[in-house]
Amino acid sequence: MPEHIRVLTVLGTRPEAIKLAPVISELTRRSGSFESLVCATGQHREMLDQVLSLFAIKPDFDLDLMQPDQSPACVAARVLAGLEPLLREHQPDWILVEGDTTTVIAAALCAHYNRVRVGHVESGLRSFDRANPFPEELNRVLADHASDLLFAPTIGARDNLLREGIAPASIRVTGNTVIDALQSVAALPWEPPEGDPLRAIDLSRRLLLVTAHRRENLGQPLARICAALRALAARGDVQVVYPVHLNPNVWGPVHDLLSDTPGILLVPPQDYLRLVYLMKRAYLVLTDSGGIQEEAPGLGRPVLVLREVTERPEGVAAGTARLVGTDTDRIFREAATLLDDPAAYAAMAHAVNPYGDGHAAKRIVDSLEESLP
Repeated sequence: MPEHIRVLTVLGTRPEAIKLAPVISELTRRSGSFESLVCATGQHREMLDQVLSLFAIKPDFDLDLMQPDQSPACVAARVLAGLEPLLREHQPDWILVEGDTTTVIAAALCAHYNRVRVGHVESGLRSFDRANPFPEELNRVLADHASDLLFAPTIGARDNLLREGIAPASIRVTGNTVIDALQSVAALPWEPPEGDPLRAIDLSRRLLLVTAHRRENLGQPLARICAALRALAARGDVQVVYPVHLNPNVWGPVHDLLSDTPGILLVPPQDYLRLVYLMKRAYLVLTDSGGIQEEAPGLGRPVLVLREVTERPEGVAAGTARLVGTDTDRIFREAATLLDDPAAYAAMAHAVNPYGDGHAAKRIVDSLEESLP
């Protein structure tokens, strides 16, 4: 074995940083075996920086490629152009990527072109619908097939990879690193300081945490979601808290439809520490986010998924999450059932989270350590 295994971890968005932070921490802890380098692409600038600060990660390289209204093709081109000189200069043994973003597919492709091994964290997730989520579904499939080690979070994800012909020896079932990250942040003793928007939450009511921003939900689906939230708030016994994405196609319509609605608090996007605070105090979570489908059940919070399909079916099968789509009446009905029927609520809240035990990062780094002669 070489004296040190050089690992370059590439990340560009907040979810990538959250899920790779435990891996970076484990690599750093094993400095006797690994040289850990981190490259931020800056695909999401402000939200990425918040997470890097929370987990005390200082990138060694920053491509800083964020531009207003850039297309996925533009992001991919800039990642390819910016990353290749780093690979040639530093010659890592491995590149690590996570998930399904444009950063991921471009970094995996660049590594393949430069004969650098790729480890894909959170591989094997599939919705089997290229339009949902778009473009993430195809990004993930392509990244999996460009990778040398595939870290599947669940048995179901592993089986997806096997059905696509990926060699069993290349796959490791590790659990999802988001549970590692969640546990570490949930243990922090944090409360909103004076002047924080979260101080306006009425904690005498049951808190419904909402996130909805995905591309496929823009337009009429988002309007239907907002109508359901108005109907739920009109019950008078809940406090809806909605951190609204800064995308103008989300921010504008949501504020037009929900601002000044009694029982609904619209706040800016929350950093991960505040988001975990909200999940810990939520009674119920309504979301179109992929990561929150995994995180909220880790805190015993039922999830209503505001999507027609999900690449995380394990939560639905386990009973921690329920697909409800974007139909106003169905969202209201499913949420009302959980609010009014204690047995239905308990069945979801007490279901076993299928996404891991908090030791995924250790399993991933163990696999990297065993991978080179």
